[in-house]
Amino acid sequence: MADLAFTDKDGFYYVVDVSTHRTDTFFNMPNLTSVERLARFYENDENYFVVLSVSYQVEGTKVLVGEAHFAPIEFFMWDCLTIGALGWGQIQIANSKYMNIQRYSRKKWMLEFCNRMLDFYPKEIEKINARVERFKEVRKFWQSKRDA
Repeated sequence: MADLAFTDKDGFYYVVDVSTHRTDTFFNMPNLTSVERLARFYENDENYFVVLSVSYQVEGTKVLVGEAHFAPIEFFMWDCLTIGALGWGQIQIANSKYMNIQRYSRKKWMLEFCNRMLDFYPKEIEKINARVERFKEVRKFWQSKRDA
């Protein structure tokens, strides 16, 4: 879940995911964390999942750092995030070239997160049902073949 973690002097626990973005690439959709892991982690109000996102470019042997963002995940608006279909689901940055970070209430963000997950899972069920039907057809095809 984290590249680094620390507890501050007030007892708040910070888990930090470092996400780098090379600006001259075209596919920029990094996974941040599992939806289930975040849901469990945020049951404790003293826990913070923080994203450190750093953009950079390479010129010869030099790395030139561009923008850096350091914010709790609940400050990342949903127009720059997406859910990927790995395990329970993965929160991903939709496109590292676009970040929309604003101060936001954890409760509001988590409620919107739950709504997104409740929309996401039925769509995954539809996809899985289509895959099941596809492999019923594949099995039927292979059952009808003569064994060589």
